[in-house]
Amino acid sequence: MASPQQEPKPGDLIEIFRLGYEHWALYIGDGYVIHLAPPDGYPAASSSSAFSVVGGIAVVKQELLKDVLEGCNYRVNNSLDRRFEPLPVGVIISSAKELVGQKMKYSIVSRNCEHFVTKLRYGRSHCQQVENAAADVGAFAMIGAAVAGCSFAIMRYQN
Repeated sequence: MASPQQEPKPGDLIEIFRLGYEHWALYIGDGYVIHLAPPDGYPAASSSSAFSVVGGIAVVKQELLKDVLEGCNYRVNNSLDRRFEPLPVGVIISSAKELVGQKMKYSIVSRNCEHFVTKLRYGRSHCQQVENAAADVGAFAMIGAAVAGCSFAIMRYQN
């Protein structure tokens, strides 16, 4: 896992390594991040099933990075800067702060924490985790089809 080797700067995307997935936050400075979290009274963001419990609703929260980490490792991950031009830092931070406290629709596929922070940084939402999962499912389906096709060919040859 990654360790906090790079000190984040305002506007940076923070990728937090949870068990089985990554949680994302936007660093706004002075040790604080803005991120999507379950509404009060629900399991913490570290719970992999937290959002499935809350019926598709998340709350935008501003919290200390150290509290959001909950002992997990993180890294600054602005890798999409190669694909998309980041907005000016002032715009990123002010847009994020305006959303604090708001409830938002949540979907693990189209409106998750990574979509949220990339929308703030780049003006467009993007989720590499969803893209990777879709590619994995597609590759699995292709492998399955190839195996089925080979099995069918072998059976046909044997007959």
